[in-house]
Amino acid sequence: MRLVASLELAIAPMHRICKRAGAVRVSEAAARELAKALEEIGVKIAKEAIDYAMHAGRKTIKVEDIEIAVKKVMGSKP
Repeated sequence: MRLVASLELAIAPMHRICKRAGAVRVSEAAARELAKALEEIGVKIAKEAIDYAMHAGRKTIKVEDIEIAVKKVMGSKP
């Protein structure tokens, strides 16, 4: 039996995301892996947003901080 790291994101929404993308069936392992990947991306975005808020002299992350962080982490849209 292997230990599974605790995730912040629920697994059921990962199944729905995969199905919305066109999957017919999604394994539990695949749903967990998607949750893990999205959580890692989310943490990267949050850390960038914190940096932007602190640079602006704020402790509160605002929507603009997240928007800028998403562009940096995910790449800007053409």
